[in-house]
Amino acid sequence: MLTDDTYTARRLQLLGEWDAALAVLGPDADPELRAEIAVDRWFFRMEGHEEAEKAVAALDPASPTAHLLTARLAYSRLLFGRDARPDDRAVAEAGYRAAAESGDEMTRAWAEYHWAVLLDNIDEDPAGALPLYETALEVATESGDGYFESYIIRHLAPHKEPAERLAMLRRSLHLRAALGARPQTVAAQALLADHLPEDDPERAELLRTSRPGAEELRIGWLLSEV
Repeated sequence: MLTDDTYTARRLQLLGEWDAALAVLGPDADPELRAEIAVDRWFFRMEGHEEAEKAVAALDPASPTAHLLTARLAYSRLLFGRDARPDDRAVAEAGYRAAAESGDEMTRAWAEYHWAVLLDNIDEDPAGALPLYETALEVATESGDGYFESYIIRHLAPHKEPAERLAMLRRSLHLRAALGARPQTVAAQALLADHLPEDDPERAELLRTSRPGAEELRIGWLLSEV
């Protein structure tokens, strides 16, 4: 059963209120939750990297969560070009591999999804990424985890034919909106808009609604694209 503070922090994280989420966690709070929220804040806002690293360093280094979050930090430095380190590529893959081997089925699926994103976005290796996306999607759909599914199909969609691509992007958006995952919804609106024709009214509406959200939540990588 979740404690009140844990529940509140999770809800605030879902809304993109990362500072508030961290503030409600007391000194005895789950260190894995604190680290996850700190890494999320860094990823979306590109702020608080040092705090995120410290939170991850406080975890048991052999735990699947530590492996996964260490890898996510390395990947995000590469992706954003923010103080990337010479070994970030190797650290990211090693972390995802270790998390996939040491965790339960859901942890393994999340690790393989992130590993696929690394191959896709950093290595530009869709042939290596697609099987990992597909196996992760099987776990997400079999478990009924719409949040996880929304992440996977967001990244699978660009590899599909136009009609299926748009259907997957719309489903990702709708799943996120239904769950109240605000930063993820804003990101999904922006990505769907990017795949629609310039003169499409839906595209204009998506941009009108996503930009204020990106500004309010300070989603760094979305604001840099506007």
